[in-house]
Amino acid sequence: MTILGSGSEGNALLLESLATTVLVDAGLSYRMLVQRFAAIGRAAPNDVSAVLVTHSHSDHAANASTYAARFDCPVRATEVTARGMRLRASTRVETFSAGRAFRIGDISIRTRAIPHDAPQVALLFETRVTSVGLVTDLGHVPEGLGRFLSECETLLLESNHDPDMLATGPYPAVLKRRVGGSLGHLSNAQASDLLASLDHAPREVVLMHLSETNNCPLLARSSAEAALGDRGTKLRLAKQRQPIEVGAVHESQLQLGL
Repeated sequence: MTILGSGSEGNALLLESLATTVLVDAGLSYRMLVQRFAAIGRAAPNDVSAVLVTHSHSDHAANASTYAARFDCPVRATEVTARGMRLRASTRVETFSAGRAFRIGDISIRTRAIPHDAPQVALLFETRVTSVGLVTDLGHVPEGLGRFLSECETLLLESNHDPDMLATGPYPAVLKRRVGGSLGHLSNAQASDLLASLDHAPREVVLMHLSETNNCPLLARSSAEAALGDRGTKLRLAKQRQPIEVGAVHESQLQLGL
C-alpha cells in the first residue's frame, strides 16, 4: 500500500488490485498527488476506476471533482456526503448506502456508518485473497465496529490525539471539545482499546490521521504496541507529507498502493 497523505492537511490513498484501481479520499491537490507518487518512484495513475470519498470535510473531499475529471471516472459517496461536497455540475456521481456492500471492479466494499460531525463511513475492502479496513474520523468506537473489522488482514485506524496534549495544547476551547468529543476523532487510548478488542489480530496496522499538534508518534506507537501485545502484528504510522507503501504483495495477490 502507499498512503499519500494522512492528517488534517489532506488525505488520499490509492488502492490497487490486479484489475481495479480506486482512489480513496481527495484531500490533496492533483499536483501534490503527482509529487507524492514521484517521491516513491512512481508516476501518478491514469486508470482509476472511481474516486471514493468517505465524508464531506475538505481534507477528504476538496479535490474530488478534479480527480474525477483527470481520471474520467465517477465520484462514489453516500448520498448525504455527495450533497455536502462542492462538486462541479459535470462530475458524475454514483451513490451508495451506508451499511450496504457494493463492488468496484474486482473489489468488494462493505460499509458501516461511524460517529463523526459529518456523516462518515468505515470501509472494508475485500478481494479473493485479502481484506483491508479503513477507519478514520470518528469520535468513539460504536458497538459492533470490532466485529465489522474482525477478519481484516490490514487495518488503517485513526489514532488522532493524546488527551493530555489536547487539553494543554494551543487549540481554542471549542475546537478541543470538538476533537475530543464523541463526534470528533479517536484518541490513542480509544484506538488501542479497539485493537485490543479484536478477536483476530491484523497482520498489519497503520495508525492514521495523527495530529501534529496534539499527538506525537512515540505516544501513538507505544499505546498501540501495548494493545497488540505479542500477536505478531506489524505496526506502522502514516504521515501527512511523506507517502508510505503498505501491504504490497506478490503479483498473484492483491496489491495495495496507499
